[in-house]
Amino acid sequence: MANDRQAHADILLKLDNVSRTAGRPRPASLLAVSKTRSAEEVAHLAAGGQRAFGENYVQEALPKIDALRERGLEWHLIGHLQSNKADAAARAFDWVQSVDRPKLVAALARHRPSGLPPLNVLLQVNIDDETSKHGCPPAEVDTLAAAVAAEPRLRLRGLMAIPAPHEDMARRRDAFRAMRALFDALGARHPGIDTLSMGMSEDFVPAIEEGATMVRIGSALFGPRPPKTDGAA
Repeated sequence: MANDRQAHADILLKLDNVSRTAGRPRPASLLAVSKTRSAEEVAHLAAGGQRAFGENYVQEALPKIDALRERGLEWHLIGHLQSNKADAAARAFDWVQSVDRPKLVAALARHRPSGLPPLNVLLQVNIDDETSKHGCPPAEVDTLAAAVAAEPRLRLRGLMAIPAPHEDMARRRDAFRAMRALFDALGARHPGIDTLSMGMSEDFVPAIEEGATMVRIGSALFGPRPPKTDGAA
């Protein structure tokens, strides 16, 4: 795990350099994707200064969140969320980045405890219209955003996308640019939004260059992932 600390420092430096070169007013923030990683691995990276962690599955995340509660970490749900797990997600997470339908908006708002700050929400957009991907169509962003903004227990923060993994990086850039255009248009109607989450280990540089304010990095931080586990958020 010692290499995690050096990888973390190297990535933060690269985020700063790429953001500066791209003319961003501040470096893109780093979300460490900790799915399939142990609480010990998360704690090790947190000791090096990383505060925000992303999980795909509610049931996998809950024991880690509980074990590390005293560390004051920020937990993001980035995987598809089933409505029947909205209760647990609304109580345990600080952010849900994968909101893609009105039913989920209502469920999260209903279950977010009044003793906690409003739940930060990103709308997941299926920017490449992939049948295998979750996310709302771009044409539905405004309606979904209005539903989130109307809920006092939720806070609309912006958009998230997982573009198709085209080998041709130019095609990924097209998707990143389309997301930036959606984000800018949404910001004209909801001035409080501040987060465009896109870009992962293999494409975070072009994502930042095209407008990402947050990147989600797992394998470049922790190394290759262990074998996948079954389950859904």
